[in-house]
Amino acid sequence: MKNKATGIKRRDFLKGAAAAASLTILPRRLLGGSGQTPPSDELTKAVIGVGGMGRGHLSYPGARLLAVCDVDTNHLQQALDMSGPGVAGYRDFREVLERRDIDIVHIPTPPHWHALIAIAAAEAGKDIWCEKPMTRTIGEGRRVVEAVQRNGRIFRINTWFRFTDRFYGFGSTVKPIKKLVENRIFGWPLKITVSETTGFNWKFYWSGKTHLPPQPIPDELDYDFWLGPAPYKPYHPHRIHGTFRGYWDYDGGGLGDMGMHYLDPVQYLLEKDDTGPIEIEADGEQQHPDACGSWRRISLKYADGCEIVLDGENRDTEAPFIEGPKGKLYRGFRSDIPNIQAVAAALPDPEPQVTDFSQAVRTRQTFALNEANAHRSCTIVNLAKIAVRLGRPLRFDPVEERFIGDPDANRYIHQPMRAPWRL
Repeated sequence: MKNKATGIKRRDFLKGAAAAASLTILPRRLLGGSGQTPPSDELTKAVIGVGGMGRGHLSYPGARLLAVCDVDTNHLQQALDMSGPGVAGYRDFREVLERRDIDIVHIPTPPHWHALIAIAAAEAGKDIWCEKPMTRTIGEGRRVVEAVQRNGRIFRINTWFRFTDRFYGFGSTVKPIKKLVENRIFGWPLKITVSETTGFNWKFYWSGKTHLPPQPIPDELDYDFWLGPAPYKPYHPHRIHGTFRGYWDYDGGGLGDMGMHYLDPVQYLLEKDDTGPIEIEADGEQQHPDACGSWRRISLKYADGCEIVLDGENRDTEAPFIEGPKGKLYRGFRSDIPNIQAVAAALPDPEPQVTDFSQAVRTRQTFALNEANAHRSCTIVNLAKIAVRLGRPLRFDPVEERFIGDPDANRYIHQPMRAPWRL
């Protein structure tokens, strides 16, 4: 049997693990023909990748945990100890996807695994809750969108600031800011500055280390499977677990780690859920080919004149979060427009969205932050990463999702995977 996303046979890591006949089995909520789960029918889930982030998501409401999976046996055992009876442990995610009784797959693995597992889950008939960043490359993101939509799955990316929780230093949710923007209170086009001054802490100095000396691989870790599609590099503990984000093969430093949290609400505010920037420029030191480094400033411009500025060094300590031809909005909901909070309160609410993932799964309604708009916000992050790595201005076609006349930049869109893994 071959998995469509990888094209290779699964490996049997668990003695006595029973294999299902196919990865194309429909989930049980569709077997009745209605396409919906009755309210009395409890949703079930599995968590693939149970490091610190994964163990933090074992017990969120709305679905009963049936399985956990990790290539590190210590992480796996910790998750099993936290989960209680009735939860099975696996070391190969493909065995999890074979289970007919699992509705939702949660993916808190390192980002270089997100696309492969999400696509395999979609083709196995599972709905998907994926951690940010959605994918490590633009091309992987497009393939996830296609797989989710082709298989009729419900997808959620795990960043939530566009529709719930207080929006960093503003003392409010995004909703009143969205009301001001969509009613053009600040005019148009807008410039949005993301910096420490405007409420965002980039984990700016999250970087990798160069010249790592090879170390013995711990007995509890299947390092080859942890690397998966990433290029082989000799094992060093700084490459894995909490510090993997410092390496381009797996993520993109603080920008890759936190970018979607900050930039997805910005995309929503700027009404860019179906498009992307056309000009990208980065200012920073020359990057190491393996270890991520810091950067100073990144600018992303749209065809309509809107601009996002990522001020990594927080140079402009007087910067407003939003600046337009009619006014400005600062951290703490301060503005040069009088009575800005009263102005926002008097405006009509934005169009409602489905923000309960369990409801979206049961009713088959698109979740508020889904594969399509999450791909666009992740693309902003990936464009910024590419500009930082190349160190020169780039021009991008958001329709074709290709750089214009720039084969070197386009090589970052579809990066090769280590055999035998492939999309």
